[in-house]
Amino acid sequence: MDGNKVEIDNVTLHLSHPDELPMKWVGQRELVMQLLAAWLVLSPKDFPLNPRLLGKPGVGKTTLAYSTARELGQEVYIFQATMDTRPEDLLITPVVSSHSGIKYVASPVVTAMIRGGVLILDEGNRMSEKSWASLAPLLDNRRYIESLVAGIKVNASPEFKFCATMNDDASTFELPEYIHSRLQPQIFIDFPEKEDELLILKENLPFLDSQILDYVVNFLQRAHRKDEPYTVRDGINIARYAGKLMKSRSYPVDEALRKAITQILKDEALVYAI
Repeated sequence: MDGNKVEIDNVTLHLSHPDELPMKWVGQRELVMQLLAAWLVLSPKDFPLNPRLLGKPGVGKTTLAYSTARELGQEVYIFQATMDTRPEDLLITPVVSSHSGIKYVASPVVTAMIRGGVLILDEGNRMSEKSWASLAPLLDNRRYIESLVAGIKVNASPEFKFCATMNDDASTFELPEYIHSRLQPQIFIDFPEKEDELLILKENLPFLDSQILDYVVNFLQRAHRKDEPYTVRDGINIARYAGKLMKSRSYPVDEALRKAITQILKDEALVYAI
């Protein structure tokens, strides 16, 4: 195997590239420890669990998984699931090469299996049962996939780890029970406490004035108490846009923030503004 391809049963697979992203998990160290525990291997007969990260969109599920995997020093591969994801998208896709032959391209899932990386299946509950079925043998003690397209079986490296993120909203499929039991434990990510939320904003927006960040955190905390779906991702966008309005249009800080809230969320959100 070289860095870009590997041969399995006389079939050459072209591998995907790992994701290199500027993601850093801030606060709630307990969630990192839960994820590390799920991936821990206790003996040669043991294997990592396949945790499921649950929470509202924008609470940092992917960031948590990515940062924790990088803490282990492993390559990270992210596969974005959609309602249109097919089994061959998840596994091995045939493409026509420049010489009119067939070239087999390993997905991020299969590449992570081969290279002993960490696979994050993002928004997994947007995916249909047919696609999940292709991953069933990977998610139990068999730890392999079978590609009908390429006609091969691929075994996962002992170092391979898997997790799925799932949004808590209505636009998703119900997981089949045989998959539900394979995606354990469930790790719930809630809205952060005020101190953690401020740390997250400072980490992502170190170039903005603290007055903007304090305002946004207070806005978010009031919304959290009313169980509004506004997340720290929304807060980052509000603060960033407000800073741009102040710089380019000379808006005063309060007006910039209120305008950013209405344009990124909605007028009704102003009830939580100062």
